[in-house]
Amino acid sequence: MTIDRNSTAVVLGAGLMGRLLACALAQRGHRVEVFDAGGPLAENAAARVAAAMLAPLAESAVTELPVVRMGQHALARWPELLATLAQPVFFQQSGTVVLWHRQDAAEAERFSGQLARTTTALPSLPHAQRLNAAELTALEPALDHRFAQGLYLPQEGQLDNRELLAALAHQMLLLGVTVHWNSPRSPAEVDPGPDTWLFDCRGLGAQPQWGALRGVRGEVARVHAPGVSLSRPTRLLHPRYPLYIAPKPGGMFVIGATEIESDDLSPASVRSTLELLSAAYTVHPGFGEARIIEMGVQLRPTLPDNLPGIRLSAPRRMQINGLYRHGFLIAPAMLDAALQAMDNGRSALAEQWGLSLQHTAH
Repeated sequence: MTIDRNSTAVVLGAGLMGRLLACALAQRGHRVEVFDAGGPLAENAAARVAAAMLAPLAESAVTELPVVRMGQHALARWPELLATLAQPVFFQQSGTVVLWHRQDAAEAERFSGQLARTTTALPSLPHAQRLNAAELTALEPALDHRFAQGLYLPQEGQLDNRELLAALAHQMLLLGVTVHWNSPRSPAEVDPGPDTWLFDCRGLGAQPQWGALRGVRGEVARVHAPGVSLSRPTRLLHPRYPLYIAPKPGGMFVIGATEIESDDLSPASVRSTLELLSAAYTVHPGFGEARIIEMGVQLRPTLPDNLPGIRLSAPRRMQINGLYRHGFLIAPAMLDAALQAMDNGRSALAEQWGLSLQHTAH
């Protein structure tokens, strides 16, 4: 592609997707302008609350193959993207541990069966490894034989969501991106002209333009537990509220997450808080002495099939939305597909993954 150094792109929404896209466009040589309803801390974005786990095989138990394929692509792309940033971002690719209590053995068998079906369909994914109590403790000494068996999912990863959002905000400044914080805009309020690309990455803010979007409420605890030494993301299976624990630098842990079909953004409920923290305590009693730093609540932008989508709504007008609970897992794949669609009106990657790329007209 020959880059027009005088071309302009406007990005609406500076959550994870908007920031990644703005940086990529600026690196390509475009003059980029960004409008966001919040500030640099991304306080209105679902990405600020997320655990930022990069776990395509683990997520295959609750999603479809297109997301798994995109997650596998993104897991390889994240180190490349992070290497372009001036500020460091915590990134880890030490795999995922999956645990369950004896009474939830049936749920573990269901989960294991789904992982086996996924690796049959996608043989390039590393297979889950079943571990006994001694093997679990050797891998994660903090578990100290408290679980009779578990699974290890090799090569899965995670990053620090807030470090990444801050690094992307800083990178936009270095790249000369013009950012308008606390300045919500709809496409009609911007209308940059037919020769300028307009990208709508506003999540639920785009509901008036993409009526199928809905919000799915998620509640996440952020705790400081320096006495807990879990070294990689850990998932606890349960029929009603499967739990994840994602260790972050400095003894911080993100514990989540509820999933409630609601657009309610009120504070976390006592029930959800008790379920999350009690389950974490059963994984490691050291969480009993943790300090609750935050109970975060956000709405995940979701389409009817729970899969993401890209729409070319008019010439040089693109909407990217519906990342649901998989934002960090699939954002690099969505970025690469969007850039291909920008260049060609289609995306071979999107076709390969089964990602919805629609041409619509208003």
